[in-house]
Amino acid sequence: MKGDALSAPRVSYLIKWVERGLRLKLDAALQEHGLSAHEYTALSVLARRDGLSSAQLARRTLVTAQAMNQLVIALEKRGLIVRKADPEHNKIQRASLTSAGRKLVVACDRATAPVEALLLSGLSNVETSMFREALTSCLDALQPDFDTRKREATPATAD
Repeated sequence: MKGDALSAPRVSYLIKWVERGLRLKLDAALQEHGLSAHEYTALSVLARRDGLSSAQLARRTLVTAQAMNQLVIALEKRGLIVRKADPEHNKIQRASLTSAGRKLVVACDRATAPVEALLLSGLSNVETSMFREALTSCLDALQPDFDTRKREATPATAD
């Protein structure tokens, strides 16, 4: 039995390969909509949490602030988001989806749904729920700031 555990692939290795495969399929699904996975993630976060600053958006999408700044500028130039100064902190720009951005998120949600369905196709509904809980626990253990439940429950704060 011990030999089986030693010959089994490490969980971290499996997660990395799942992430790589998922990313390839998501990129392919998003390509027809002209978005990268990072752009889609940012737009999806804004669809749930309007008015985030670039720094907040960077934390929620797991990219650097510098990378998010470039991404936000590009999305704004494409008319998918608008930024407005925070009324209490003029240096902070709050991002919101435009009508075109909202429509694109809906289209991309439809385009990426089959990818997630494929990912979970070997699992029952109960196993999917358990898998989600296990991944959330792993995420919480690695970095509490990544816990989306806490993020969604707290109001946006100035950065």
